[in-house]
Amino acid sequence: MISRIDLRGDALPEGPALRDLLPRADFDVAAALEKVRPICEAVHHRGDAALIDYAEKFDGVRLDQVRVPAAALTRALEELNPAVRAGLEESIRRARIVHREQRRTTHTTQVVPGGTVTEKWVPVERVGLYAPGGRAVYPSSVIMNVVPAQEAGVPSMALASPAQKDFGGLPHPTILAACALLGIDEVYAAGGATAVAMFAYGTESCAPANMVTGPGNIWVAAAKRYFTGRIGIDAEAGPTEIAILADDTADPAHVASDLISQAEHDPLAAAVLVTDSPDLADAVEKELEPQVAATKHIEDRIVPALSGKQSAIVLVDGLEEGLRVVDAYGAEHLEIQTADAAAVADRVKNAGAIFVGPWAPVSLGDYCAGSNHVLPTGGCACHSSGLSVQSFLRGIHIVDYTRDALAEVAHHVVTLAEAEDLPAHGAAVKARFAGGEQDRRSGWKVPESK
Repeated sequence: MISRIDLRGDALPEGPALRDLLPRADFDVAAALEKVRPICEAVHHRGDAALIDYAEKFDGVRLDQVRVPAAALTRALEELNPAVRAGLEESIRRARIVHREQRRTTHTTQVVPGGTVTEKWVPVERVGLYAPGGRAVYPSSVIMNVVPAQEAGVPSMALASPAQKDFGGLPHPTILAACALLGIDEVYAAGGATAVAMFAYGTESCAPANMVTGPGNIWVAAAKRYFTGRIGIDAEAGPTEIAILADDTADPAHVASDLISQAEHDPLAAAVLVTDSPDLADAVEKELEPQVAATKHIEDRIVPALSGKQSAIVLVDGLEEGLRVVDAYGAEHLEIQTADAAAVADRVKNAGAIFVGPWAPVSLGDYCAGSNHVLPTGGCACHSSGLSVQSFLRGIHIVDYTRDALAEVAHHVVTLAEAEDLPAHGAAVKARFAGGEQDRRSGWKVPESK
């Protein structure tokens, strides 16, 4: 069901050569980009009419309007299963605890007497949030997008999720209920590239946004790439991933269940076990068969995911080699199931989120750890972070210098400007001190203050 990659015996290669040995799903955003281009431009030129036509084409339902009526949000919350509501409320509560601590505050640094630089943090003015709605329903993604944006102080936000034929063209009612719980009343029945285009260009019913965040399929990723530069994005999210670094102390039943839990997302989902224990590898393989047989989504998601080129058991010589492999892989989700797991986790350099020990499965992070589950995929954890309050903030530097503070450094500014052959830069400083005497340092001297 799952292949093996044996990296024992030989010295592991460095950098890209090691990454090339590791399993990864095919995810050609560049090819998808050409297919989403006409869709995005149709939304640009035809607005809501294009959104309605594409909902009929892709989702099989003809919409009367794209924006979800307020009454539908209220009804969805009223009809929500009480146990699901309690779970969502607890997820929101824990996410707020974590994300509130991420807030940044204005800070002023005195560089010299009379010269300060202040960094203030300003939220993005308007954000478009996306919650997928294809093979599964993700109210948890509503929480993971909305909470950090709210904690950052974003004043205007809207959410889009695909129209559902089974619900009269509205997004799934659990998505709507989650929006209502969070106080999001601007919701649109739009999916995939059309939703991103709606937020990027704006339509008759939806004002344009400055930024779009949220996970999605390859069409969402391609649309984000198409609009990069016009809007801010969080990431081009690819298929979801789990990597587990485990030794002979790990419980094979736990490891197998965690691999399966990620595989049930999508047939392209990646499930990777890195271990120095052949016995554990054998035991995990034995556990997979009965556990897979006992669950849902077997033929359409789990088996294709586990048997695909993106999933494997990777055998290494020891923990040091295992750490090198998981750092090269840069997993979206990385579990550490080894002896002294916390110390091992502390040594990891590249991961979207790290789950330490046997009692912190990725499923906990998906819903109720308090962490964010919108994370970098496809090895992007080597250079990018998951969604957070910081994703929605912009740092602005405020420079405040007195005459004397500028005078102290003016000759350096003039010298460096002339070294870069930008004399007007230096002249902008000289103009403030007209009448200065020449000196040997830069051919110009600031006059004494009167």
